[in-house]
Amino acid sequence: MRRPAAVALGGLLLATGAFGFAQAPARPAASAAPVVTTLTLFAGAAEGLWRSRDWGGSWEPVQGAKGGAAPSGAVRSIHPLGPRVYVGAERQVLVSDDFGETWTALGVPGLVLAVLPSRYPQADSTLFVGTTEGLLKSPDAGRTFDRPALAGIPVSRLEWPGPALVVATGRGVMVSLDGGASFTGPGTGLPGGDVLSIALSAFFAADPVLFAGTAADGVFRSRDGGKTWSPAGLDGQRVGDLVWLGPFLYAATGAGVQRSEDMGHTWVTLADGLEGRPVYRLLFPLAPASGAEIFAATDQGVWRSADGGLHWQRSGLNGRFVLSLGTFPPLPPARGKKKG
Repeated sequence: MRRPAAVALGGLLLATGAFGFAQAPARPAASAAPVVTTLTLFAGAAEGLWRSRDWGGSWEPVQGAKGGAAPSGAVRSIHPLGPRVYVGAERQVLVSDDFGETWTALGVPGLVLAVLPSRYPQADSTLFVGTTEGLLKSPDAGRTFDRPALAGIPVSRLEWPGPALVVATGRGVMVSLDGGASFTGPGTGLPGGDVLSIALSAFFAADPVLFAGTAADGVFRSRDGGKTWSPAGLDGQRVGDLVWLGPFLYAATGAGVQRSEDMGHTWVTLADGLEGRPVYRLLFPLAPASGAEIFAATDQGVWRSADGGLHWQRSGLNGRFVLSLGTFPPLPPARGKKKG
């Protein structure tokens, strides 16, 4: 189901270069189709980046401009902001300033696992990049990078609620209160090994509750910002993604999508239509306003649910191993005119 037409028309935008970059990419050809952000989805596959212009109805490979950079290899992280789009692909971070039409490539050490810019990119150009070699921080949107933090430790997921920076790594969950200069963790009660996903309270500074999804030991919960941990279900399962929306905690696992309504004490499997597929990432495009619509990345393409995961149907890229998903943030609600 497409988003309402009125909203879709509001998302019809042309590249403006509002964020600026060190080397501005070439303008797309005049014949290029305009980008309707409210109908655009990105999917990172094992062999590159794909884009849907019709909300998952059809997909096209993202090629880049002739002679220019293009995402290639395994794409594990996608972060659209509009007009800027960040993509983590193999040993590169690729940046587009025109909604994904053309790209500039930034070489980084290690395979890129996660990319996280500031929530306020026009005022703060900080960019964090998690790689297999550690955590990179750029103060200038990727033009330069500081010396890697957590050197030699894979960094698979990043959350920056402020002031805390919370990082899922190959040695547990680490927390920094000084912008990534130093870290504490992994805390007690969390098994050693890879943490693949994290989900934080919406009010983390005042309510420092977080969940961690592990590579083989299920989900763990911390009530004190990662200092101590306790089991939160899905024992023995690989949890590649966690999303926390109000009372619902969703997990992407090898057994499909699972949901808890009681902070991880009990879980139900939401697999109707998923055909037994393992799920690697989840995308809630309208969150936090609505969690009813979900896209799931699997080893056999993309699936979509319109009812919070109760029922699923295919949404393209059949047969492709999809590692990541992304879309542009929802448009802000229209403001009514003041009455004179």
